Amino acid sequence: MSTPSNPDPTPPQPSFWRRYGWALALIGLAAALIGFLLWSQRGPQGGRSPAAVGTAAPSDAPAPGGTYTEALVGALGRLNPLFDHLNPADRDVNRLLYRGLLRFDARGLPQPDLAEAWGVSKDGKIYNLALRRGAVWHDGRPITADDVLFTVELMRRDDLPVDPNLRELWQQVEAVALDEATVQFRLEEPFAPFLDYLTFGILPKHVWEDIPAEEMVDAEANLKPVGNGPFRFDHFLVHQGRVTGVVLKAFEDFYLGRPYLDEFIFRYYDAPPDTLAAYREGEVLGLAEVTPDILPAALQEPTLNFYTARLPRLTLVLLNLRQNQVPFFTEREVRRALLMAINRERIIKQVLAGQGLVADSPIFPGTWAYNPQTPRVPYDPDAAARLLDEAGFVLGDDGVRVKEDTRLRFTLSHPNTPTHTAIAQALQRDWARIGVEVKLQPLPYETLIAERLEPRNYQAALVDMDFSRSPDPDPYVFWHKAEISGGGQNYSGWEHDRASTLLELARVTPDLQKRTKLYYSFQQIFAEELPALPLFYPVYTYAVDAQVKGIRLGPVFDRSDRFNQVTEWYMVGRPAVAPVVEVETAAPTPEEP
Repeated sequence: MSTPSNPDPTPPQPSFWRRYGWALALIGLAAALIGFLLWSQRGPQGGRSPAAVGTAAPSDAPAPGGTYTEALVGALGRLNPLFDHLNPADRDVNRLLYRGLLRFDARGLPQPDLAEAWGVSKDGKIYNLALRRGAVWHDGRPITADDVLFTVELMRRDDLPVDPNLRELWQQVEAVALDEATVQFRLEEPFAPFLDYLTFGILPKHVWEDIPAEEMVDAEANLKPVGNGPFRFDHFLVHQGRVTGVVLKAFEDFYLGRPYLDEFIFRYYDAPPDTLAAYREGEVLGLAEVTPDILPAALQEPTLNFYTARLPRLTLVLLNLRQNQVPFFTEREVRRALLMAINRERIIKQVLAGQGLVADSPIFPGTWAYNPQTPRVPYDPDAAARLLDEAGFVLGDDGVRVKEDTRLRFTLSHPNTPTHTAIAQALQRDWARIGVEVKLQPLPYETLIAERLEPRNYQAALVDMDFSRSPDPDPYVFWHKAEISGGGQNYSGWEHDRASTLLELARVTPDLQKRTKLYYSFQQIFAEELPALPLFYPVYTYAVDAQVKGIRLGPVFDRSDRFNQVTEWYMVGRPAVAPVVEVETAAPTPEEP
């Protein structure tokens, strides 16, 4: 990618680095994926409020020992980080079994993990990483640069079910071992978010190298994992031939230090209510996620502590700025009036049970790139009405505003999930109060994306932009003018030369301070122009028994980020957990996909 040489560059044809971005995800899609197994193995009102991020300082000093059991919704697929992109339950387990070269803190800043140091060339095309010497696999074998290169080669393969976006990226990156503890990555062109892609779980070459690619999906090694994380695989819990849980043991030789907990057990359940019931029965001590449907009941449990974190997802209303039937969307005053008329706090409270934060930027608060001076748009329907008056839209006899022959009416397409439908209805009511007529169009999420957004065949759309597993903010693909056509994801058709230049520069600038300034300026422009209407950032809620201490939870980029500080968790007392009646130590045999 060339660096723009003037304030209004004509972007070159999109390369992979331009095209690669974060998929537009709908909550309905996310819900469906949670229940889907990759290459499937089997053919508030009232109560206590969730705690703020973190927990009170424990009165008991940390000490080794104890077993912690957590309830997951879902089922076992493969304990292999290359194959877990569609199964959050697998990702949760793998997060304790496998580690990557880097990890990211709550602000989205890279931190050492298996790589203890790294450097980037001035042109942003070469990355050198030094591995920790003395780091070993769970079987005691040393971790070397060859393991990293081996894993990269697997991610490049077209015949393995890895994330297709990662496959495309790694097919364009050269990886070499400078020595047994130093890896170098060479990019075709500078791409500042590249560090994001160094969090992949590394596989041991000596375990996998003799397994043919066509046999890897069903290989026994997927169910007898040898990892490098703070916990090692011990055995499965099996009841009536079905895997009901996974037992992990503390890894004594973990390169960042042995965890306090001796044992970490995951148990699988079919639905969120089942996890809460399991806690009440004493089967588990934690709930991997407290969803809105069980939140009121969970808040009544006196021994549960709640931890909340902003999710990397933005719910917003896209406005089609290139749709001739709604020419008023091109007027900045109209867009601002539409946002001012929305009671976002009420939507969060009534529809999301309080599990959301009002949004004001396409970049997430709490991260290094977020501009805290971004102008907020308050809820003020009276001011919104005045803006429309000033723009020439006056109330007609039927209560709908009109200017000349143009009436303020449009169709809002939205996913046909109960949550999105309730949000859309709230928007419709709020806009009706200022004289804007809105017709709702509920659609299955596949239809909304394929038949409305991608062909730009819509007027307005309620969607979620999902930046999961991507700490780098990089909003290029949704707002750069080069993404308006040619299969890009600038669905609004927003063409702003200065904003595009800022996004272009931010992608090729390795210096974090310079990137921060670029994104700050972009957010100022976005807040002034409002090419889309940001609504809220959803919140993730995690619940753990009060006897488990040391938990710290900041903003997360994936649900499994709750384990970022898992080595610091410890138990006060040794709470009893209901014993497992049937235990099978042998790995089950995967069925055909």
